[in-house]
Amino acid sequence: MNAKKLLKQAQKLVPETLLARLQKLHSNLLFTLISRRHQALGWSLKSAMVFSPHQDDETFGCGGMIALKRAQGIAVQVVFITDGQGDNLNPQIAQIRTDEALTALRILGVDQSQIHFLAKPDGTLQDLPLLEQQQLIEQLVDLLKLYQPQEVYVPHRQDCHCDHEATYELVRSALANSEVKAELWQYPIWLLWRAPIFIMLKLQDLATARLLSIDSVRATKSQAIAAYRSQIHSLPQGFVQQFLGNAEVFFPEKTD
Repeated sequence: MNAKKLLKQAQKLVPETLLARLQKLHSNLLFTLISRRHQALGWSLKSAMVFSPHQDDETFGCGGMIALKRAQGIAVQVVFITDGQGDNLNPQIAQIRTDEALTALRILGVDQSQIHFLAKPDGTLQDLPLLEQQQLIEQLVDLLKLYQPQEVYVPHRQDCHCDHEATYELVRSALANSEVKAELWQYPIWLLWRAPIFIMLKLQDLATARLLSIDSVRATKSQAIAAYRSQIHSLPQGFVQQFLGNAEVFFPEKTD
C-alpha cells in the first residue's frame, strides 16, 4: 500500500473536527516555510491558460493571477475539465456550478467567450477509457493551438485529488502533442492541506515554490471565491482561508 492510501486509511480514524484542525495547522506551517524560503514571482505580461479540474479550483489557486493579468488587458482563458457533479445528489448541481464559475470569472475579469466547459464526469479522469482519454487530450491540444498561451497553469502533479493529478498528466500530454511553447506552472489546491511534510512533501520541494503577491486584487479574489455559494460552506473553514491571503503559491515545472 502506497503512502497516499495509508494516509487515507489513517485519516478515517481521526474525528473530522480534529482532522480539520490538524490540517489547518499543517497548512499554516507549510505556508510559513514557503514564505521564509520562497522566491518572489513577478506577474508577467504573458498570456495564460488555466486548466481547472472543477469549478472553483481556478479561483482558489489562480484567482489573483487571473485578476492581475485581466486588469492589464492580458488574455486569459480558463478550461474546466469536469462537470463538477461529483457525488452530489442534486441533479442541478452541475448547472449551478457552471453558473457560479461564470460569475466568479466575471468578477476576475474573464469574458465568457474565454471560458470552456468540457464537462467530463467528475471523479473519473484517472479511469477514462483509452479512447476517451485520447479524445480529451485532442480537445486540449485544439484549445492550446487556438489560443497559443505563453503560460499554462495546471494543478500540482501531487495534489492529493485524483481529478487534479489526472488533469496535470492530461495537460502535460496535450502540451507535448500541441508543440505550443508555454511555461508550465503548477498550483496547489489540496497539496498543502493533505500532503504531510517529510512524507509526501520534502523541504527541497517547498524550496522551489514561488510566491506571487496579489495584495492589490485580494478583495477581488475573495469576492470571486464567495461566488461559489453551493460549495464553500461544505469545505473546511481553514481550507478556504488559506486562499484568502495576499499571495498565491506556484511551482515551476520540474525539468529532471
